[in-house]
Amino acid sequence: MRSDTGKRVLLLHNAKSRQGEAALGPVRARLEAAGLSVIVEPFANLAEIARDISRLHQSADIIVVCGGDGSISSAAPAVIESGLPLGIIPAGTANDLARTLSIPLDFAAAADVIVAGHTRQIDVGMVNGHAFFNVASIGLSSDLAQKLDPAIKKRFGRLGYAVAALRILAGARRFRARIIEKGSGIRVKTYQIAIGNGRLYGGGNVVEQTAAIDDGSLDLYSLEMRNLWKLALMVRAFRTGTHGAWKEVRTARCVEFDIETRRPMPINTDGEIVTATPAHFKVLPGAITVLAPAAVARQGVALRLFHR
Repeated sequence: MRSDTGKRVLLLHNAKSRQGEAALGPVRARLEAAGLSVIVEPFANLAEIARDISRLHQSADIIVVCGGDGSISSAAPAVIESGLPLGIIPAGTANDLARTLSIPLDFAAAADVIVAGHTRQIDVGMVNGHAFFNVASIGLSSDLAQKLDPAIKKRFGRLGYAVAALRILAGARRFRARIIEKGSGIRVKTYQIAIGNGRLYGGGNVVEQTAAIDDGSLDLYSLEMRNLWKLALMVRAFRTGTHGAWKEVRTARCVEFDIETRRPMPINTDGEIVTATPAHFKVLPGAITVLAPAAVARQGVALRLFHR
């Protein structure tokens, strides 16, 4: 069923995202051609997004975020509070949430999903009060997020990630952590601890082969190999979510986790550093209504529609 004409769309637009400026024109045109009333609200940083939604949601029927995964995650708490459905225009680098939900990466096609009006409920992960849709991680991914130059990220996209990742891997060291699940703790030496809420992360890696963004649980993995070079042998396993079959990779599934480290360590949620350890992770099942394609398989395999 198509969205009712006359509905009001609050379109939050990040012109600084990799594809944000190019997205605004075709998206707005598509929504208005379908009879939707569009209010565009630009934001300059992630902190503005929730404030803008809280300030303006009463004048809207649908909230649409045009930006990358970090922008969409930053909007989540205010979207939950508003009770409004969330539309997604993937205009970032990896766009893993859109891929998980099978939302096309073509801007006009993504706008058509919003116009069609089909909805589904999805989970939201939380860490220390901060929301994430895909993955929150400690270790390698956090180091990458801290050291990746935003200008390089915007200009080179995935290539920029790859170059920065090679530099991080060259100097990586294991850290000590305590993972607490259901009141029981275990101490580990690891290169990375990642906790997934969705299915895809890191430009198409799979959190766990059976993971879904509406399964009401979190999936954890910890990289505990002695030699990091072994990651090269695991590439295919991470792309299919079967990395838990390797003895060097600890995995667990639960609704809550706590992670403690000797010193505070930054936590990367969907590409942004937002908090640090000690950290409490939990899942909010079905917390947000999103506009997504009608016939989506539970595993959320993304459509191959690219805008770059």
